[in-house]
Amino acid sequence: MSLPDVLARIDHDLDAATDRLLDLLRIPSISTDPAFKEDCDRAADWLVEDLNSIGIKTTKRPNPGHPMVVGHVDGPADKPHILFYGHYDVQPVDPLNLWHRDPFDPAVEDTAKGRVIRGRGAADDKGQLMTFVEALRAWKAVKGDFPCRMTFFFEGEEESGSPSLVPFMEENADELRADYAMICDTGMFQSKVPSIVTMLRGLMGEEVTITGPDLDLHSGMYGGVSMNPARVLSKVIASLHDDTGRITVPGFYDGVPELPDDIQAQWQGLAFDHDSFLGDVGLSKPAGEQDRMPIEMIWSRPTCEVNGMWSGYTGAGFKTVLPSQAHAKISFRLVGTQDPHVIRDSFRKMVTDMMPEDCEATFHAHGSSQGSVFETTAPAFEDARKALTDEWNVPAAYVGCGGSIPIAGHFQKILDTTPVLIGFGKDDDAIHSPNEKYDLESFHKGIRSWARILDAMT
Repeated sequence: MSLPDVLARIDHDLDAATDRLLDLLRIPSISTDPAFKEDCDRAADWLVEDLNSIGIKTTKRPNPGHPMVVGHVDGPADKPHILFYGHYDVQPVDPLNLWHRDPFDPAVEDTAKGRVIRGRGAADDKGQLMTFVEALRAWKAVKGDFPCRMTFFFEGEEESGSPSLVPFMEENADELRADYAMICDTGMFQSKVPSIVTMLRGLMGEEVTITGPDLDLHSGMYGGVSMNPARVLSKVIASLHDDTGRITVPGFYDGVPELPDDIQAQWQGLAFDHDSFLGDVGLSKPAGEQDRMPIEMIWSRPTCEVNGMWSGYTGAGFKTVLPSQAHAKISFRLVGTQDPHVIRDSFRKMVTDMMPEDCEATFHAHGSSQGSVFETTAPAFEDARKALTDEWNVPAAYVGCGGSIPIAGHFQKILDTTPVLIGFGKDDDAIHSPNEKYDLESFHKGIRSWARILDAMT
């Protein structure tokens, strides 16, 4: 039996595979809401039963939060050990009134762009997770065994910050360690180019509060003579970027690498349409570092952004006060070896040094993670890129990701395992939003892609 036989089996079983995904999507495994704890447990049980049914020895592992699902398959010592990671929990569905159907009554729908699987978790991440489960199901049915040693590692807290993940990985490192960790939680470039993510940005968040007077003051009695914290905060925020879009926090660019020439050439070949990208959200001009390609700004350059700011009276009508406090939430996306702890300290010192005599700045940290870069010299990367190209008939690309996927860094640092991020989501999948969907083509060709990748790697 050969790869074409496996691909033919995948094609033949697509309806049954889709039905299995719909069953999983019916389970409302919302990890952030304690009311759905039993449903998260039920989703874990569903996966354990399904993996065991195809010969993958799988167990549910209890945690302080939602359980982990871990499965194992033995294989030849001369073949790579591959770990598959995904998450079975989903985002809340609010606002429910914007959904066109019950988010946990999934269905295949015909749309102007083709057939889609509609329901919460269809793209993030149950549909993606099931692409490699279905690939292995077809492989086992055709060949009678599995291609190599494999570990399956599915968590139920990704959408709620993964509080149990790092302790579990540290406690079970010897069991989970593999040559490659295949992560299917990403998408295709501009919804049409199969992609392998080779760099991720880290994230560091800070909430700043500037306090001046002991209480809100009457602006007629105290205006002009009293320092206004909102004015101070405005000055701080305005100082975070220079006129070229460069970030001014001292030492901020320490550890920011230049893009390798081969990756830069590949990205230029993608012909990223930033006019359309910005135009879709009512904008027209790139606002970041002016000496960088727009695609660099999104994938490989660090950022500093104000996510929220408030002060004084913000209700209906008007209230003439000088506020006692002003607040802002500021996030930094990090790349390369930028150290979030060093940047946090430098940012706080910069703000503190700007305080006038009657104002004080206090800070509240909102987590941090370092950026990740994955060396594409490992054989798995070119094997996967060729396999994706063969399946989609479009040259697959190494791309960056503007977001943060901490699990990839955990695989590197805790398990010394090389992450390979391949996903089949599309820009219009509406993940985390009402009416989430996953294209049936993404599900079908995603399954076929994993079969090709496994064949190429083993």
